[in-house]
Amino acid sequence: MVQKAKILLVDDRPENLLALEAILSALDQTLVRASSGEEALKALLTDDFAVILLDVQMPGMDGFETAAHIKRRERTRDIPIIFLTAINHGPHHTFRGYAAGAVDYISKPFDPWVLRAKVSVFVELYTKNCQLREQAALLRLQLEGGGSNGDGSKDTAGLLAELSARLAAVEEQAEALTKQLGEESADAPVVATAAHLERKLTGLRRALDALEPGAGGGAPVLPAQS
Repeated sequence: MVQKAKILLVDDRPENLLALEAILSALDQTLVRASSGEEALKALLTDDFAVILLDVQMPGMDGFETAAHIKRRERTRDIPIIFLTAINHGPHHTFRGYAAGAVDYISKPFDPWVLRAKVSVFVELYTKNCQLREQAALLRLQLEGGGSNGDGSKDTAGLLAELSARLAAVEEQAEALTKQLGEESADAPVVATAAHLERKLTGLRRALDALEPGAGGGAPVLPAQS
C-alpha cells in the first residue's frame, strides 16, 4: 500500500484552513493544519511533507519569514511552497514571494480546481521520489549484504528482477507525468522538479543495468538521494 503524502496548510484563520481542507480532501492525502508560522516550523521538525500551502498575511511571523526559515533548514529546504495571499501589492510583492523560495504564488479568492490540480502535481512528484528512494535502498542493501545463498547469485538475480520491474513502473508513471506537464504548460519550477526526478530514475536504471550478469564495469555508483 502506498503511504499517503502529507500536505501542510498554514493559515491563522480557521475558516481558511477549513476551506483548504474542503478543496483538497478529494486528493485523499493527509492534511495537517498549522495556525501560525511557529506552529508550521514545529510540524516540519518531525514530519515529511509533499507541499506546503502558506498564507502570506499572518500576525507575528508572516509567510515570507516562515518560508525563509523553511529554506534555511537542510531537512525542509526542498519542500515546495505555494504562497496564498488575499492582498495583491503588484509585481514587487509577487517577486518577494518567489525570492523567498515559493514555487507558486496564488491570490485569493482562487479557483479551487486550479489549486487542487497544482497541489496534486507536487503530491505525485513526492510519491515518485519516495518510490525511487525505496528502490535505491533495496539496491544498496543487496550490494552491502551480498545475498544469502552461498555466492548470493540466486538471491541477487531475483532481487534485480523485482527491482527492475518496480523501477519500470515508476519510470512509466514519471514519463506520463512529464508528458502531462508539457501538455498543460506547467510552471518552470514544477517542470524542473520533474526533470530532476527523471535524472535520478536514469541514474538508478544505469546502476541496475550494471549489475546484470555479464555487464562488467565493477560496482555501480548509485544516484545520490536528495
